Amino acid sequence: MSTSDKPFTPCHFGDRLTEAIIQKSTPLVVGIDPRIDQLPSSLQNVGSTPSWEGHANAFAEFGIAIIDVVKDLVPAVKPQAAFFEQLGPPGMVALGRVVDHARASGVVVVMDAKRGDIGSTAQAYARGYLGAKPDSAWGCDCLTVNPYMGFDTLAPFTEVAEKNGAGLFVLCKTSNPGSDALQEQRCDGSELTIHQRVANEVQDLCSKTIGERGYGVVGAVVGATYPQQLQELRTRMPNSIFLVPGFGAQGGTAANVAPAFDAQGLGAIVNSSRGIIFAYEQPRYADAASKDWQLAIEQATKDAVDVLADGTPAGKLR
Repeated sequence: MSTSDKPFTPCHFGDRLTEAIIQKSTPLVVGIDPRIDQLPSSLQNVGSTPSWEGHANAFAEFGIAIIDVVKDLVPAVKPQAAFFEQLGPPGMVALGRVVDHARASGVVVVMDAKRGDIGSTAQAYARGYLGAKPDSAWGCDCLTVNPYMGFDTLAPFTEVAEKNGAGLFVLCKTSNPGSDALQEQRCDGSELTIHQRVANEVQDLCSKTIGERGYGVVGAVVGATYPQQLQELRTRMPNSIFLVPGFGAQGGTAANVAPAFDAQGLGAIVNSSRGIIFAYEQPRYADAASKDWQLAIEQATKDAVDVLADGTPAGKLR
């Protein structure tokens, strides 16, 4: 078989994300969570009259502008599908525009849609989101997945992710205050909490998909608001890349997220959404915002990068 006849093998997601982190010298991820009443005034009236279409166009322009600001500063962006879905079909078109622009800009796309189902339905979600076009319709690098219907729900997602060179982030210990009601419970006399059982399953899947950088294609969502669990879960899932929400506006600090990293400052990406994308509303960025709202976002991104570098092992990436 000649080289040109060999089947195409997609680049391993764990390696690809790790290389992006190293290239940008930071684990910071910028969440794209648009809200119409918080958009810059220049975007609030996109369209001739207020409408789903007008709002969707504004969201698309906002997301694209954010990507243009941060594409050289961070390895990935995380669009939150719900903010676009609430606008119906026009919102989904806008989300597609944002994803396409991020991919064209060389930024890893973490689609935060928290999908989870069984059998052919899970497979359909996975086929729709995971992998570069035309392997998937959306063309995303990875997808957040909810495992709390049972571990059999993960298999279709993992299979498609491996096939298409994509990845998953499985909800494990989430950052919301009410997560303890389910995730900290013990079942059937087990010494393990539910989130620890999820972590064990994630590690098992990772151990079967380890790339050259030591990480698998199945990552875990572990909130910055639970630093003690974060440290324990880092040990429990040594081959899983963590997606860490809760940093910044939700109260998580650099010290809180520090346990997510390995000794080289790798193994995690840390999301910040509101604290960056609405920086122009914050008094500390008023001078930059008075010139251009994008300058405020740029400065907030750089500040977050510095905070993580100064307060976590991610500083070794510099």
